[in-house]
Amino acid sequence: MYPPLFYRLLSPILRLFFKLLYHQFSWVYDLVAALVSGGKWNEWILSVLPYLRGPLVLELGHGPGHLLAAIQTDGLKVIGLDESRWMGLLVFRRLNDDGLSCLVVNGYAQFLPFPNKLFNQIVSTFPSEFIADPRTLSEAHRVLVTGGELIVLPSAWITGTSLYDRLAAWLFRVTGQAGDWDDQFTEPIKKAGFEVKIEILEHKSDRILIIIAQKP
Repeated sequence: MYPPLFYRLLSPILRLFFKLLYHQFSWVYDLVAALVSGGKWNEWILSVLPYLRGPLVLELGHGPGHLLAAIQTDGLKVIGLDESRWMGLLVFRRLNDDGLSCLVVNGYAQFLPFPNKLFNQIVSTFPSEFIADPRTLSEAHRVLVTGGELIVLPSAWITGTSLYDRLAAWLFRVTGQAGDWDDQFTEPIKKAGFEVKIEILEHKSDRILIIIAQKP
């Protein structure tokens, strides 16, 4: 257990680091994500694929675009939205290299530039604080069809006992990606009008949390 002072000193440094990593230094994002997750980052992100039925999916915070590419490979239609122009450029290059293409929008989840009831599902993996913003949840509810779903992967935990797993788990906790889960985190989603279900995927050396929020 780290003392509160440790986190107070570390928090602003990490916030600046991740802001730069997601913007100007986006070219090393995949490398850092792999390091702090013990090489599991992309595997975790793709673990939401079995929950996606489409046919039209919106990804909020698409990052470098691994899930966007995988969704298309599964035969679904997808649109990506991210506030980082640098990530948008990464996605363009990645999809182009893979012979894929989709609409990628530079914008904010709190102000979605889409008409009402357009998407069957919305997905977001390891999102920042924007996902709990009432404006984001209200917008998600607005653009989903009746019966549509918001799928969120907010957290994962490395549970392996090897030295490498323990080191990766420590890095993941320090960077704030594996915080303690509290059911109160789903309260803003429920207040936005969603019916919420939680699923935990247990693997040999990790555990993944999935939130499934359905618009009634």
